[in-house]
Amino acid sequence: MMIRFWKKRIKTGMLTEHPEFDVEMAEIRQQIKDEVKKRFAGSLAIRMVDSGSCNACEAECNALSNPYYDLERLGIHFVASPRHADVMLLSGVLTFNMYHHVMDAWKQIPEPKWIVTLGDCPAMQTPFQTTFAIKGPAAEHLPVAHHISGCPPSPERIIRGFLEFLRKV
Repeated sequence: MMIRFWKKRIKTGMLTEHPEFDVEMAEIRQQIKDEVKKRFAGSLAIRMVDSGSCNACEAECNALSNPYYDLERLGIHFVASPRHADVMLLSGVLTFNMYHHVMDAWKQIPEPKWIVTLGDCPAMQTPFQTTFAIKGPAAEHLPVAHHISGCPPSPERIIRGFLEFLRKV
């Protein structure tokens, strides 16, 4: 059994390697690290708020903590309290039930503060229609500094979005 596995492995090689992508990500990581160091003294705290999402964006954000992307090493970390955050990362369609909780969290973030929306839902680029249960788009209620599109955006897209945001600040 193992001999067959190793013969196949030798024949096909590693299929998970992507050297060009690794080089590109290394450059992006270095740029993010430099921007965080320059604009936020090396530490950017993000409070993620789900305002009514399907949790796909949150799952992709969880991947940012794995050893490959490792945002913490770049100076970006997620915090549990809005009082410790610099940026609110908002996902979801901004439902009626979550609206007041989102506004409360936004008020608790100390100045200066920014809001970055994640995924197509906060911008209402989704199959959802405006109803009494949805208060979106988020930009009508909050000063959105940057939007990261996608449904859900990949970890690579989120990292590139963070870099674009850092260059705007």
